[in-house]
Amino acid sequence: MKIKLIENIQSDIKVEFLNEKLFNNNKNKEILKLAGFDASQDSICFLHEKRILVCGIEDDDSDNVRSVVSVAIKSLKSSNYESATFSVNKKNIKAIIEGLVLGGYEFNNYKSDAKKSNLQIVYLSCKKINDFTQAFSEALIIAEATCFTRDIVNTIPHDLNPPSFAKLAKNLAKENNLDFNILGEKELKKEKMNAMLSVGRASIHDSKLIHLTYKSTNPKKIITLVGKGLTYDSGGLSLKPATSMVTMKMDKAGGCAVLGIMKAVSELKLDIEVHAFVGAVENMIGGDAYKPDDVLVSRSGKTIEIRNTDAEGRLVLADVLTYAQENVEADYIFDFATLTGACMVALGQYTTGVMGHSTKLKHQISKSAISSGELSASLPFNKHLKKLLKSEIADISNTASKPYGGAITAGLFLDNFIEDKNKDKWLHFDIAGSAYTESAWDCNVYGGTGAGVRFMTNFLQTL
Repeated sequence: MKIKLIENIQSDIKVEFLNEKLFNNNKNKEILKLAGFDASQDSICFLHEKRILVCGIEDDDSDNVRSVVSVAIKSLKSSNYESATFSVNKKNIKAIIEGLVLGGYEFNNYKSDAKKSNLQIVYLSCKKINDFTQAFSEALIIAEATCFTRDIVNTIPHDLNPPSFAKLAKNLAKENNLDFNILGEKELKKEKMNAMLSVGRASIHDSKLIHLTYKSTNPKKIITLVGKGLTYDSGGLSLKPATSMVTMKMDKAGGCAVLGIMKAVSELKLDIEVHAFVGAVENMIGGDAYKPDDVLVSRSGKTIEIRNTDAEGRLVLADVLTYAQENVEADYIFDFATLTGACMVALGQYTTGVMGHSTKLKHQISKSAISSGELSASLPFNKHLKKLLKSEIADISNTASKPYGGAITAGLFLDNFIEDKNKDKWLHFDIAGSAYTESAWDCNVYGGTGAGVRFMTNFLQTL
């Protein structure tokens, strides 16, 4: 399906938005009432004889526009119309594009007979194209980068393992003119990244550290992005229950988001320098698996007592964060990870948990999340929860001694691997709930959502 910005066009069907007031004054009110349409948010009604699709909307808030367009595009793709027209203005164009691209997203790579939509093109009708060209282009880039991220998240673990993840990143680098460096297990051993290597020890696939770099001519800021890239997580010897293993292809969503952000930043040509680091690992079981009771020596030199091998993502991130800080002097450091189920307990499945020391930085991210249509909430660090990570035999334990505040204690674990000079530059994003869904909501369909791409790109644009 193509999306085209145009001044005047005659398509097969026109899409109209009606709030309660407009509905009461609409010339088709009686027909719509007979059809059961009441202009409530996300309600739709086809008036086929008039070639109109009427969409109910509470108001012109971007969240409401994006949501109803997501509903509309699904219905249009199920119809026999080949083209459709939406009228856009400066306030709603971004939300309409997101609704079209993200709400209309499908992942059919593994379907042998996927139904093809008759809808070929969607026109965005405006008064003066030149007034909308930049907004149109930027919104499309970010939405498509989000779908790129979704595609990677949705790819099955048989097809996407650490080596193939590294190959995908290398292809992205070549296509988008990024610098790249891939470290295999031989190089990782030289770098003393023992925590990361231990997690992947039982896998038949070599662990990989992916480093991509985007650099503008005169960068105003330097940003480090770190992603958890667990291509599959069985839980290791602390084996997950069978039902909890089913969606674990999504445990790489943090790493996928980082690649999606790099795609968006490079195509937007932002005046910044961005380094993306992804720890690509597979956590499996086997005779060489790392074990509860092991003590690992991380790259930083800190020793880690293993009490649960399913708390593996933080071990990978500990080494990657250390490596990233030693190799890049950044103004901001952000890590993305599907780190804890506890974050979903705290915030629900739709919201990204934000943790760190800088109140100012968390506030800036919150503004970007609101502006981009993603949900975020801050989870506060405190010294009492920090005590729960104490180990009697090592510098730190990889899990807390009590089961409460699990998302925060995981963030506090990572905090141990952030240098003092970088404490106020760093934020941790737990996307365990927001990165994947098994039921549609807003512009998200089944599977990966691309969480983090939109709000982080929005933040980077503000720099």
